Amino acid sequence: MRIGIHYANFTHPEWESRLASRLTDTARVADQGGVSMFTVMDHYFQMEMLGGPPEPMLEGYTTLGYLAGVTSDVRLSLLVTGTTYRHPGLLAKIVTTVDVLSQGRAMLGIGAAWYDREHRGLGVPFPATAERFERLEETLQIVRQMWSDDDGAYDGRHYQLAETVCVPPPVQQPCPPILIGGSGERKTLRLVAQYADACNIFRDDVDGTRHKLDVLRRHCDDVGRDYESIDKTMLSGGVDPVVDPDGFVKEMSVYADLGIGLVTLMPPTEDPVGWTARVCEDVLPKLADL
Repeated sequence: MRIGIHYANFTHPEWESRLASRLTDTARVADQGGVSMFTVMDHYFQMEMLGGPPEPMLEGYTTLGYLAGVTSDVRLSLLVTGTTYRHPGLLAKIVTTVDVLSQGRAMLGIGAAWYDREHRGLGVPFPATAERFERLEETLQIVRQMWSDDDGAYDGRHYQLAETVCVPPPVQQPCPPILIGGSGERKTLRLVAQYADACNIFRDDVDGTRHKLDVLRRHCDDVGRDYESIDKTMLSGGVDPVVDPDGFVKEMSVYADLGIGLVTLMPPTEDPVGWTARVCEDVLPKLADL
């Protein structure tokens, strides 16, 4: 099992003067320590569960472009891009740019979006749930076309593109991997089976996780997709891996047996750099054996 670090909270002590340096140091520690993926969120405002709009939040893809220059090995992604935040053609160009500048380390993490307050706050349209999923599927079709040899038109219900040109192409061929976030059984996991290289599901108990993966397997059967070709990742909760490394590894071993290949961890606010270093030193080698 591999580890991802999800840098979701910028409200660390003295963040007003140390936000950039802490983010940089955490990413470098993760990169040098063998972490497989480093992610930030795609939000205009901080989530209300982490303090809401008064708390700091950086724009996601600008942040990934910066991180591409201060790291060398770790994969970079948003967890996850909101499909409503950027036009699909522009999104494909943005992810391609990150891939080129990082020398092939970008991933497109994407989902249907959910945070209506930030959309209303900055005047960004926020369609109903059904339309957001329609737009998500069209976005997936568009980025895959832009990352192919087909640079012709795309004529969808919500998006119309006259030319799907993307030059330079991504470094990763045929394209950067696509991860879809979410656990919805009827729509999200079907889109994973049809379009994605990876999924990211919310942490559930063992039986709940097994059920979600069984649903994904059935969707794969329906569309003729090899279930084993999809990388299954999970946001973690529960045991703090730094406080109880052995307990955390024991807990994760059950999920590894279900097929979860990467667990994403969120550093606490007090010392994200030191916490990430401890994870790399004390936890990562043990998880690698699972």
